[in-house]
Amino acid sequence: MKNTVFDDLRPYYDEEIAPAMQRIAGHAHFPLLAGYVFPGKDVEEARQMVKRIDTIDRFQQEVMKAVNEEVVRRSIRRFSFDGLDTLDNRKRYLFVSNHRDIMLDATLFQYALYLAGHRTSEITFGSNLMTSQLVIDIGKANKMFKVVRGGNIRDFYANLLHLSEYIRHTVCEKHESVWIAQRNGRTKDGNDATDQALVKMFRMSAPDDPVRALAELHIVPVSVSYQWETCDVPKAVELYRSRTEKYVKQPGEDMDSILTGIMQPKGDVHIAVGTLLTEDILTSFGDTSDSKFNKQAASWISRQILSNYRLTCNNYIAHDLRSNANRYTAYYTQEEKDNFIAHCSETDAIPVADKNALRDILLGIYANPVDAKQALACTHTV
Repeated sequence: MKNTVFDDLRPYYDEEIAPAMQRIAGHAHFPLLAGYVFPGKDVEEARQMVKRIDTIDRFQQEVMKAVNEEVVRRSIRRFSFDGLDTLDNRKRYLFVSNHRDIMLDATLFQYALYLAGHRTSEITFGSNLMTSQLVIDIGKANKMFKVVRGGNIRDFYANLLHLSEYIRHTVCEKHESVWIAQRNGRTKDGNDATDQALVKMFRMSAPDDPVRALAELHIVPVSVSYQWETCDVPKAVELYRSRTEKYVKQPGEDMDSILTGIMQPKGDVHIAVGTLLTEDILTSFGDTSDSKFNKQAASWISRQILSNYRLTCNNYIAHDLRSNANRYTAYYTQEEKDNFIAHCSETDAIPVADKNALRDILLGIYANPVDAKQALACTHTV
């Protein structure tokens, strides 16, 4: 008998896939989607193929694998990953990742899991992104589960507890891994930091023993690095405007970001899987009082993500440009620098009062990880 407690959050069951595929195949946007995902197939051929899909595994094998292959083929120069060989493919994990792109961080990680011979994970899916039945069908067929956004304080706490219980149920009872971002919302300034409220949420479903609460979830940090940050200019504009006013997302803005992230050239993309957060590591934190323990656990995850973050030529170019120096010229060519400068010039056409400030924010998105890794290296050598 299936557990119905989490019906409001969970992905589809296999028996719900066939009706979802009929809806997807019959949607007005299907020809557009099929043209991207299956460029070598006639639309009707693709439609009939999708209609025959009746399990989550088949959907991921026949559709999502093709999606990832097309993203890599069309927009990524080199896709690489490491660290997955250190995981036991018989075990399930809670993957905590930095968050740079609304969709691709998780989707490309699933592709890496598949290529490395691991079972794919369930994926958090913000309720704010569930804007249509088409999006819901694609997401829930791809093992995505809902994270409720918004609400009053009482609802907010209840939703967090419910989410915590579902994550623990998924990893410990369903024996499925989970992917979740290290913070609410994408990193927009290049500084990846784990929100200690996330650790608090993990613990809510097992409040009596903080070490056990985290150890049994098998937390593994994940770092995704893009040579060309997805939606970098829009992120810079948002940060610029947030300095003087409260930034309010426009209708459809998240979907625009998803589509931009898919289509925008990304250069080299690397995914690194870090060290398992073990009971011994958690015990070494010492003080298990709520705030201190949560802070230490969050800091440990952040350090893992940062240490495994792979800097690219663009990070070094931005740092040199921002500091008006030539410290990192060994890490890039003049052609790479010229290409980066040309890309940054896109901000010239944006109507803002202080174009230099906007350009500095854009440079910071790429330069800040260099400073952060330097600071991390210094703390390890002191």
